[in-house]
Order: sequence, then structure tokens, then C-alpha cells
Amino acid sequence: MAKNTIFYQQRNTLTFLLHSVAIVILFFSCYLPSSAQLTINLSQDSPLRKLQMAELAITNLYVDSVDENKIVEDAIKGMLEKLDPHSSYANPEEVKAMNEPLQGNFEGIGVQFNIVDDTLLVIQPVSNGPSEKVGIMAGDRIVTVNDTAIAGVKMSKEEIMKRLRGPKGTKVELGIIRRGVKDKLKFTIKRDKIPLKSIDAVYMIRPEVGYIRIGNFAETTGSELVEGLKKLKKQGMKDLILDLQGNGGGYLQAAVEVANEFLPKNDLIVYTEGRSVKRTEYHARGDGSFLEGRVFVLVNEYTASAAEIVTGALQDQDRGLVIGRRTFGKGLVQRPIELPDGSMIRLTVSDYYTPAGRCIQKPYVKGDNEDYAKDFDNRLKNGELTNSDSIHFADSLKCYTLREHRQVYGGGAIMPDVFVPLDTLQYTPYHRKMVANGLVVSNCLKYIDNNRKQLKKDYPTFKVFKENFIVPQELLDAIYKEAEASDITPKDEQEAQDTFAYLSAQVKALIARDLFDMDEYFEIINETSDIVKKALSLI
Repeated sequence: MAKNTIFYQQRNTLTFLLHSVAIVILFFSCYLPSSAQLTINLSQDSPLRKLQMAELAITNLYVDSVDENKIVEDAIKGMLEKLDPHSSYANPEEVKAMNEPLQGNFEGIGVQFNIVDDTLLVIQPVSNGPSEKVGIMAGDRIVTVNDTAIAGVKMSKEEIMKRLRGPKGTKVELGIIRRGVKDKLKFTIKRDKIPLKSIDAVYMIRPEVGYIRIGNFAETTGSELVEGLKKLKKQGMKDLILDLQGNGGGYLQAAVEVANEFLPKNDLIVYTEGRSVKRTEYHARGDGSFLEGRVFVLVNEYTASAAEIVTGALQDQDRGLVIGRRTFGKGLVQRPIELPDGSMIRLTVSDYYTPAGRCIQKPYVKGDNEDYAKDFDNRLKNGELTNSDSIHFADSLKCYTLREHRQVYGGGAIMPDVFVPLDTLQYTPYHRKMVANGLVVSNCLKYIDNNRKQLKKDYPTFKVFKENFIVPQELLDAIYKEAEASDITPKDEQEAQDTFAYLSAQVKALIARDLFDMDEYFEIINETSDIVKKALSLI
């Protein structure tokens, strides 16, 4: 009898909770954005009611205590995993980290830094940022933040960033160790908005040929591009290399703004369409700042999403020649759905299509994210990345560009007009392992830190550095020695020789980056890129 009483009490409690949750959900649904209004079915046999009952039963009746938030998060993740590879859930912390590079700014002290020997080393203060204004210099070591030691205490990079960042207008006190200064220096810095650039490099790669590399598509990308084009045109640019290699995408609207700079008025850039989302078209306004000169678009197997939109638009409208390897094939449109606790669901609602009607999304099997993630390995095994003859398209996938009626293919991703094979010998497994273990970057930082004053004296300009700097053998030996201590060795003498040239170029580029900026890094490293060299040969 006692057991029956307990059972009925539990059932009544569960029934009461269900009614309460139903009221809360109905109330909450009224506050969804108008673009995302949802009809919630709470009938007796609805799947949502079934899900509610399961969650409430576990939370209230399970033998051990449970984390209700985690149960709900796991349920959401489980549902999304059964859909497509790009629908996802992010908790509040992940949402913030995800949005910062797309919003184009964060709030903090404004330094580029890296961790060397368990100490934060300032690579460069952000130009005109809070740190530079109070006198923080490249080479400074930040050892304390508000009297809390961050050096020599095995603190993670994420934890250090959390201490340095904070709301605009708040103050933070830093303890600094500087070479040549005996005592620890103290600086009080007022945090501010720190801009994040989405364009990595803008420079003249050859006479009359400009080069712009876009790292991702953020809120500021369109305006950054306009400034970059203006700068290069002043330097005599007639043709442009637009580098989208490794660009994982970003905002759709940013991609539209970028394509607009090159296309005449009313040209279709992209359209989206889905089961419950009507076709939406995006057209060029005709006010772009580079409507005449030739454009060469560089892509590879990591070029995705918004970067594929720009590539497809310029290819289909016969405005740009695409050079490189087949792109990633991410053509699903995610709508962000913000949840009350600051978390977010990014739900796929439609597909991207190029102006010629090609769907950018490559084929996938719902729920099989593992095979989808191995796409690069599969391409490498079947020879697609190294041999254009290994790429086959069905005749049914043929499409034609809109002006010159050149043959292009649908079926997912963007196939370049000019194929450049992946050079598997240039970036050897030996080199790859050294980079993955941080040995190349850490040894470059140590070298610059020990020789910064002399390097600045010997190479006052980048032109002098590029023409005269030779990577010291002792720096390369230090990398090799540290690699050997970590059981990283070349398989034979040939691999060691194959590694030398690209490693030397990479080291020189890294040193240029830290002495000057990212433009200078790419100005050196691009001279080793087969895709960049192919574009230059075509120009």
C-alpha cells in the first residue's frame, strides 16, 4: 500500500510539472524572434510532450542526482547529430568565443602574444590600442595580472586570456619584465574595444598585381576589402589575386559585400532555398570599387561556405578565374536560434546555390558525421588532390557560366578552372610533426626574443630584411635538436633534405611576421606556394 501511495504521489508530481512546463513553453514561444516563430504542439501524443515527460521523469525520479542542464544539452546535441553535419549546439561560453572573430572586435588590452617557456611574451601591441598607449612593447613579458602570477604557474592560454580581457572601461594592472630593465615594471591599462581583422594580407605581389588574402568573412570584411583595394590601386594595381585558401567562411552578408566589389549591377551573387524557406536572391548593387581589372581567385580543399559563395559567383559570372583545388563543399545555411541562457542552436534551414544554379553543398549521409569529417583523407586516397585525372563528374552535373558559357560542374563544392595539384613532398611528415608540436613557432620566438634589438638594427625595413636575411643554421639546428628530443626524426636523409627548403622559408616568414606584420609574413611564404605561383604565371 505504501508503495502504491508513493507511486501515485510521484505520478501526480510529474503531471503537475508537465502542466507547469507546458505553460512556460507556451509563454516563451511568444518571445521568439518574428523570423523564427514556432508552433508548439502539446497534444497528448505529440513528440514534444514525450520528450518533456522523459526529461522530467529522469530529473525528478532517477535514483541518483542528475545535472538537468547537461541532460537537456545532451538531448539537443543528440537530435542535431541525426540531421546534417553543420547543425550544431553551442553553450554560452562557446557562443561568445564563436562570435568574436565574426563581430570583428573584442574587449581587452590589445596585445598579440604567445606562451614561451611558461611565460606570456608580447609579440606586438595592437597599433593605437590600450597597451601601446601606455608603453607596452614587443618582447615584454607579462608576469602578473592584478597581482596574480601568470608566469611559471602552468596557467592555460585560455585562462590567461580570460584575465586580460574584460568590459570596456575597466582597468587591469600588469606586472612586466623587460630586457635591460632591472626591476619589474607596472602598468595600469584601461580596457577598450580591440579590432579583429578578417583580412590577413594586402600588398603588391608584382608590379601592377595586387594580392589580398581574406581569412574569414566577418561583419567588417566588406569595409576592410574596400580599404585594401583603395590602397593597392594607389600603388598601381591593375589585376588582383584574391586568396581564399583555407578560408572557412563566416557571414553570408559579408560574402555578398565582397562579391559586390567585383560584379556589375544586378548580377546574381547567390540564392538560398529550403523546405520551409522561400528562395531569396542576393544581387550586386553595381557600386563596387574593382569592376574592371582581372581577378584570380585562389582556393583549396579548406575553402568553405561564404568563401565558396564568392568563388562561385565570380566563376559563374565569368568575372574571375578560379585556381587551385576543389573547395570543401559547405553549402548549408544555418539560422542561429538563441536560447534563454545565452546558448544557441545553429539549425540548417536552406541551401546555397551559385548564380548558375549549382548547389554548393557536397553529398552527405544524415547522422554519418565521421565519414564527412574524413573527406580530406578520402580525396587524398583517391588521388583527387594530386591528379586532375582522378576527378570525374557525371554529365548530368554539367552547368555553364552565364556570360561565356564555359563548362563548370555542380554536385557540390566549386571546381577550379585551373587545377594545381597538392605537393605532398613540400610539407613532409617530419616537418608536419615539428609544427604540430609547436617546435617551429617556439624556437622562432626564442630567437627573436634574444636578438630583437640587433635584428631591428640590421633590418630597419622589410625590404632590407627580405633581400638580406638568411635563416641562421643554429636556429634550424635548435629546431632539429628539440624535435629529436621529442622522438621526431626524418625517416631518411631524403626527407631531411626535402624538409629544409620549406622549413627555412617558414622560419623566415615567422620572423618577418613578428618584426613587421602579417603582410610581410605572406609576402615571404607565398613565394613557396604552388597555387600563388600558378596565378602569377597566368598573369
